[in-house]
Amino acid sequence: MQIDRRSVLFGGTALLALGAAVAALRPMGGSIAAEGSFEVSMSEEEWKARLPPQVFEVLRHEATEYPGTSPLLHEHRAGVFACAGCELPLFDAATKYESGTGWPSFYQPLDNAVGESTDYKLGYARTEVHCRRCGGHLGHVFTDGPQPTGLRYCMNGLALTFTPA
Repeated sequence: MQIDRRSVLFGGTALLALGAAVAALRPMGGSIAAEGSFEVSMSEEEWKARLPPQVFEVLRHEATEYPGTSPLLHEHRAGVFACAGCELPLFDAATKYESGTGWPSFYQPLDNAVGESTDYKLGYARTEVHCRRCGGHLGHVFTDGPQPTGLRYCMNGLALTFTPA
């Protein structure tokens, strides 16, 4: 069998396509919520019974809501944003800002509210943000936010509830 440049390129392309297909079809499970021990801990069935289906997928399976779909995106009143899974207060509304991304964004969480882990699901490292108390997936944090922190906590609105002041 003769190996030429065309065969190598074709084989390499086929392997990349296969790898991309496997990654795309892989379940999004394996979340930090399933790995850790948290103050609020329930079985998969208990979480499923407690949460609406879309909220369950975001918090427990690290799904992402479509950008621009959260009513909390345009919430500008004073108050507190809390975890939709366990009601732990996460963000003061005073730290919310319009990032233009289509997701509610904050420049700083409340003290001892969130945890972070490294997420490689898109093939590169991102910092995932989860609820400190129940491990629910909230979104990701990026370093392109406003001062005073320079951070953008880009959160799924489905992972949050809002209580006005």
